[in-house]
Amino acid sequence: RLPMPNLGDELHHSGWNTCSSCFGDATKKRNRLILPSFISSRIYVVDVGTNLRAPRLFKVVNSEDVFWKCNLGYPHTSHCLGSGEIMISALGDPAGSGKGGFILLDGETFEIKGNWEKGDKIPPMGYDFWYQPRHNVLISTEWGIPKCLGYGFDPNDLKKGRYGRRLNVWDWTTHTYIQAIDVGEDAAPLEIRFLHNPDATEGYVGCTISSAIHRFYKTERGDWAAEKVIQVPSKKVEGWLLPDMPGFITDILISLDDRFLYFSNWLHGDIRQYDISDTRKPKLVGQVFVGGSITKGGPVTVCRDEELQSQPDPFFIKGKRVPGGPQMIQLSLDGKRLYVTTSLYSAWDRQFYPDLVKDGSVMLQLDVDAEQGGLTVNESFLVDFGKEPDGPCLAHEIRYPGGDCTSDIWV
Repeated sequence: RLPMPNLGDELHHSGWNTCSSCFGDATKKRNRLILPSFISSRIYVVDVGTNLRAPRLFKVVNSEDVFWKCNLGYPHTSHCLGSGEIMISALGDPAGSGKGGFILLDGETFEIKGNWEKGDKIPPMGYDFWYQPRHNVLISTEWGIPKCLGYGFDPNDLKKGRYGRRLNVWDWTTHTYIQAIDVGEDAAPLEIRFLHNPDATEGYVGCTISSAIHRFYKTERGDWAAEKVIQVPSKKVEGWLLPDMPGFITDILISLDDRFLYFSNWLHGDIRQYDISDTRKPKLVGQVFVGGSITKGGPVTVCRDEELQSQPDPFFIKGKRVPGGPQMIQLSLDGKRLYVTTSLYSAWDRQFYPDLVKDGSVMLQLDVDAEQGGLTVNESFLVDFGKEPDGPCLAHEIRYPGGDCTSDIWV
């Protein structure tokens, strides 16, 4: 445990100071964890050293530096670069309006060097990103306008341009914004992943509100395009915010061998595994429910369901009923263990799963059939963050010290 010096930061996503893009440089060590704060706009650097049980706070980059040096706020995804620098995407400007940009940190001092992006053309929103130098490209996504997200999910915000709809394509060499790919109004594309093979010219992005997976790819013309390859049907419901409940795809990842795609449906409550041997036609090979909003005996009644014959049972493990739904996922390097946490974002946790905030989130482990496909819950594994000594915690992202399926980019 490492208690942080401030409350209300919302430590959302994280990244390592060094990853496989620095391969071959003996001076680089993966010993610092970069923690952007989604709400406060602080950036923490944590030294994990060689003793993972005794991490220490190494540096705090104040929000004022982020605001004044980059005119950005709400930092989110952190990736290391082959240059040794660290890049962090942002959702907006200091006032909470939407703005897609990137903060560049020095890889040794962790001081802000300025913005990565150049030129006058900037996307209206930001969120996640992945880069691929062999194809001279970086692609970023859009969640929504930060000052709207903080109030929770309001259906009145739909069709008003407050949620993202684009994949934004950047020239890797010149750092300029060159193309927008429209994946649909209010789609809210979140996590984006290239295939791990650095020669690959394709990958996937998960769209939260539209509950769709799009495959993006390089065209014969040399630009980029996207096509929908998976659609999670909404369920007709009573007793919920809207008459149609989307799956709410909140996280995706691709196994290191590029054979399987995984994603979580935070509202429906299931985690899915798809065989992507044919990248244009993913095949569902594994599925398990570990909570969600449609379990039997709850306030929500499913009136029509295109996929299930009946509502799933509430999820219990080690005698504990798990509140919330599956959210962040991380896969072991051998592809055999999938770890899951249940908190999305405190404002949305409070709205959709108040018991999650009261009782704390959990981390689960799913055993994976990495040959034929298939998911099963490991009934003996439970990390209950409701039992933390200083009160319940909302655990979010998971990182491996040796690198993992969502931190490392090969160049």
